[in-house]
Amino acid sequence: MNSFIFKVKKDFNQKRIDQVVANEYPKISRSKICKIIKKNLLKINGKSTLDPSKKVKVGDQIEFVDLKNDIIELRPIKMNLKIVFEDKDIIIIDKPVGMVVHPGAGNNENTLVNGLLYHCKNNLSLINGEDRPGIIHRIDKDTTGLIVVAKNNYAHTFIAKQFEEHSIKRSYLTFVFGILRPLHGCIKTLIGRNKTHRQKMSADVVRGKSAVTNYETLKVFKGTKIPNISLIKCILETGRTHQIRVHMSHKGNPILGDKTYGKKIKKIRGIDVKFEKILNSLQRQALHACSLGFIHPTSNSYVFFESKLPQDLNRLKKKLETLQIDT
Repeated sequence: MNSFIFKVKKDFNQKRIDQVVANEYPKISRSKICKIIKKNLLKINGKSTLDPSKKVKVGDQIEFVDLKNDIIELRPIKMNLKIVFEDKDIIIIDKPVGMVVHPGAGNNENTLVNGLLYHCKNNLSLINGEDRPGIIHRIDKDTTGLIVVAKNNYAHTFIAKQFEEHSIKRSYLTFVFGILRPLHGCIKTLIGRNKTHRQKMSADVVRGKSAVTNYETLKVFKGTKIPNISLIKCILETGRTHQIRVHMSHKGNPILGDKTYGKKIKKIRGIDVKFEKILNSLQRQALHACSLGFIHPTSNSYVFFESKLPQDLNRLKKKLETLQIDT
């Protein structure tokens, strides 16, 4: 493994350490740099850090050890991708439920990346590494909706900067238990790893990353034999792992079907048997990325894309409308 050492230049004062290293060594992908940091292979002025977002100062001395490259074999696979828009720079995909965005441990096939490699004939950005070609951001396996993919490194850098600056416009539709108070508002917390369940995230932390979710209640469904359920639109200012799912649970209004942060249906008193079956038939969290807006990397004009509720969530909405009572 190769070792590297350099000092932070004045142009990168108060910048994230992963950005600084990526700028100094452009041949090392950002995702790989994060792995290096999390494996405790990087030091700032002789002290280790495990936080890729840690800010550095001009003159700081950075030392790190590069990781040995794993041999990655990603197979292009023909898939029926739902393409909302495509040009020479970007492709907008409406991701279905159950599809993983990029390969992970033990899963190198049947991901969105495999389909993109076939469709784009390998014409995808490589800034996030060979295992994540074109991927700028992601949504959970069981969350549906819009994703923007970069077909070249310039487009990737241009759009990634908008994510970093929180200027990209993203909104989601979700069905949650109860009625949010106030009906429209903003949730601001830190989000970090759950202390007891490391696979989960939590807003009940004293150390973590700032997370901001704006929300508005679109409709409240009430009935005599169904719990109150609200259709919520969430507008993200930040994009933390599981952010909306964590924030809704933290607010006391977990998302329907969320097996990680949700509510156990058996514990809901007085629930209608038919409606209980409807909830049990929902095999994923009722969360959909419905809109995406940003400045296009070539035209410099604002582009905006929308996606309607997928079939399973639209079916849920219609069932709720038939079961509710007028209020």
